Amino acid sequence: MTLTKSRIGDASAKAATLIEALPWLNRFHGQIVVIKYGGHAMAEEELRLAFAQDLVFLRYAGLRPVVVHGGGPQITEQLGRLGVESAFTAGLRVTTPEAMEVVGLINRHGPFAVGLSGEDAGTFTAVRKTAVVDGQPVDIGLVGDIVATDPGAIGALLADGRIPVVSSVAAGRDGEVYNVNADTAAAALAVALDAAKLVVLTDVAGLYRDWPSSADVISELTAAELERLLPGLSAGMIPKMEACLTAVRGGVPQAHVLDGRLSHAILLEIFTDSGIGTMVLPGGSQ
Repeated sequence: MTLTKSRIGDASAKAATLIEALPWLNRFHGQIVVIKYGGHAMAEEELRLAFAQDLVFLRYAGLRPVVVHGGGPQITEQLGRLGVESAFTAGLRVTTPEAMEVVGLINRHGPFAVGLSGEDAGTFTAVRKTAVVDGQPVDIGLVGDIVATDPGAIGALLADGRIPVVSSVAAGRDGEVYNVNADTAAAALAVALDAAKLVVLTDVAGLYRDWPSSADVISELTAAELERLLPGLSAGMIPKMEACLTAVRGGVPQAHVLDGRLSHAILLEIFTDSGIGTMVLPGGSQ
């Protein structure tokens, strides 16, 4: 078979991409990467398929991915089409096992993914969360704040070569089961597992430098710099950036906010020199 210049060029480009990934493959081989999965990355079929492929690639490349499964209002329509009941408590989704379609997508490529609840084996323990309105505490239902994390079950699955997919619910010490924020849960698990990275998928390109005046994304900042910026961030970005801050303050070397609307965002961040999104690094006074 005769190779055309076009085919040679395509092959060379693929080889160059693999070579670019080599130092990152070496750096993260055997390391745990915790990924918070939700938003548009869940709502669109093409992105769901790409996300599952990314996880399988990480697994074959020697990394150990863990997924914390979250959701948002934009996936309600998709879940409805699938015939999956989408329950809410105080405006927060109660994730059901059926909603974790990513497990099935991953397992198309091999018996890797295992879906479990944050309640299982006491992975997350939470206390009831209350809101304050006009200075008074208000009961908002079965919504909790994580107070303890036990990564034992997750570690056992990783040791067995599996990809854990954890839904963001937690056991209460009073016997209740609480819905917890998935960003917060991912950060807590990343710290408990001594992960090399926390990756939070969202619906924007990253942390904007001066939104809405500019769409310029901050590519890298320290924990101290992020701490100063937090009070001025939009309500939607605060829990995601707080999760990144919690992770790096807790010993995770890097935390990232990535645009989940971009196909193969995970691979682009981990295995390319330029990366994408916003990276938070330890540094500065607490």
